[in-house]
Amino acid sequence: MGEHFVDHGYSLFYHNAAGTPWTATIQAKGDPIADLYEDIAAEEKARATYQWLIDISDDPDINDALKFLREREVVHSQRFREAVELIKEYQGQKKFF
Repeated sequence: MGEHFVDHGYSLFYHNAAGTPWTATIQAKGDPIADLYEDIAAEEKARATYQWLIDISDDPDINDALKFLREREVVHSQRFREAVELIKEYQGQKKFF
């Protein structure tokens, strides 16, 4: 757990049975703001990919589906950005116990 903890803290970071990290789209540092910015970047990359596909496609039905998926990525990005602002606001508040 030493190497995992140093790089990822208590956050989830998936490994296979041999200990090889799963490197798909999950990147976690255990810092909610950093993790949310990573999510925002992933959504923006997906949005850009859908836009690229729309730009090279001439099929209106395919483009309609791609536009739906592109807009879904935009909404996800917006929700993650709202979550970042909520966390920043919460972190700035004085805590009373």
